[in-house]
Amino acid sequence: MARMTGAQMVLEGLQREGVEVIFGYPGGVVLPLYDTLPQYPGIRHILVRHEQGAAHMADGYARASGRMGVCLGTSGPGATNLVTGICTAWMDSVPVFALTGNVSRTLLGKDGFQEADITGITHSITKHNYLVMRPEEIPLTIREAAHICRTGRPGPVLVDIPKDVFQESAEFDWPEQVHLRGYRPTYEGHAGMIRRAAELIDQARRPIIIAGHGVIWSDAQDELVALAEKAEIPVITTFLGIGAFPEAHRLSYGWLGMHGMFYANMAADNADLVIGVGMRFDDRAMGRFKDFNPGVKIIHIDIDPAEIGKNFPTAVPIVGSAKNVLPRLTEHVREAKHTEWLQWIDQVREEHPSLHIRESRRMLPQYVVRTLYEETEGNATIVTGVGQHQMWAGQHYFYKRPRQLISSGGLGTMGFELPGAIGAQVALPDAEVWAICGDGGFQMTMQELAVVVDENLPLKIAIFNNGYLGMVRQWQQLFYDRNFVSVAMTQPDFCKIADAYGIRSLRVETKAEVAPAIREARAHKGPILIDFMIDQEENVWPMVPAGAALSETIEAPAEELAR
Repeated sequence: MARMTGAQMVLEGLQREGVEVIFGYPGGVVLPLYDTLPQYPGIRHILVRHEQGAAHMADGYARASGRMGVCLGTSGPGATNLVTGICTAWMDSVPVFALTGNVSRTLLGKDGFQEADITGITHSITKHNYLVMRPEEIPLTIREAAHICRTGRPGPVLVDIPKDVFQESAEFDWPEQVHLRGYRPTYEGHAGMIRRAAELIDQARRPIIIAGHGVIWSDAQDELVALAEKAEIPVITTFLGIGAFPEAHRLSYGWLGMHGMFYANMAADNADLVIGVGMRFDDRAMGRFKDFNPGVKIIHIDIDPAEIGKNFPTAVPIVGSAKNVLPRLTEHVREAKHTEWLQWIDQVREEHPSLHIRESRRMLPQYVVRTLYEETEGNATIVTGVGQHQMWAGQHYFYKRPRQLISSGGLGTMGFELPGAIGAQVALPDAEVWAICGDGGFQMTMQELAVVVDENLPLKIAIFNNGYLGMVRQWQQLFYDRNFVSVAMTQPDFCKIADAYGIRSLRVETKAEVAPAIREARAHKGPILIDFMIDQEENVWPMVPAGAALSETIEAPAEELAR
């Protein structure tokens, strides 16, 4: 065993865990760690402009790569600035490892300069967190934290280390195995429950699969396709499950929920059997719980037992990884045809074509997204913020593979788009990555443009600029009698801001300019920003009003379609 400082132990442990990138911001108590960084050239440090950006970059990196993302902040405000990003990762089950420094041990609990109880603050939004009080504890802590972060249902962890613990020395004792009493994720699923689920599937006349983010995290797309094809079961996804099932597949029927496809909502609400895979039956997807499809039987497959039965009674609970459970379930089900059921959904889709884009001289945001899809042939990785542009990106870009759409779902974090896309581009340096941004959310984290320049990232940035907090304006229009309060935004000149950072920019004001601008951006080797001046009053349809049931999904009124 070698003798190391605490700072060396942290970096040595992260390196052994396969960490290649840290998104961070220095400060007084973490300077011993930064002083040690040059000793570990295999770890790339990316200097962010705000710690929230670091957490979102680690999140985007993790979602794009399937690996653990790492962010670093100093004590006090540095640590608390990470909280929104940690909570974003918590709500969407993303493996983010947050590393923070704290004041020296003699000052803990004494309100020292830049002290914050970050382990207390993040207790409810991490899978586990640690306050390390001795340097010899660091190797085991790093090993355990990384294990918890990546295994079972993924999620964020936090390790907080006082400054003097970074500076002290001890023997580096790296544990090859991790044994955590009380933490034993179940991966295989109960054999009896799997057989019972197969029986229900065989008996069902109108089955449907709802696939969620867990299918993506368990890399179970192929296994899901095999089950759906053998039993001929239509598949819909949650918003975060987009990409879990190829959208060009004949059994794919889009995604459900507040702004999901009308026919997906109707299919879920009329099925006699719902098979939920790696999803949590949340309110955004399912609408008003008490009125969702009375009498339906539910099979719920999830690696987290806490999610099963939380919102709906479950006929057959299966705790396990979708990657392992789905093949065993496929073995037990009989080959089947559900011709009448598929025809019924197809008829609803024909009568309610949620994805039709009307002819208009206006620059409709839906048209911009669809044109981007066509120009990229559906191969780009799309990262969004939260709001109307997020929903249009989910609706009108069609996704072929997992990890192709990256977005904040559970927490709904505005400002995620740019730093999340930076993280995705770092993870996928040769991929075409587009950040689709709202003009409101972009202003929350646009300082991270400096990172795009520093790291010479070929990121494409599309701002959907309507001069409003668009989703809030839509709600005020529909549910608050057009009482528009604090939603109209005075905008900066985004092209000048891009120019200030040395980033090329384009402004698009007409429909005819959309495709040429996208082509020019794709041909440009470096980063580029496009300011799309979209129609100001366009709304997102279909829509399940807040507190309504899926059966109450509403579509665009005739007067809006005539605009």
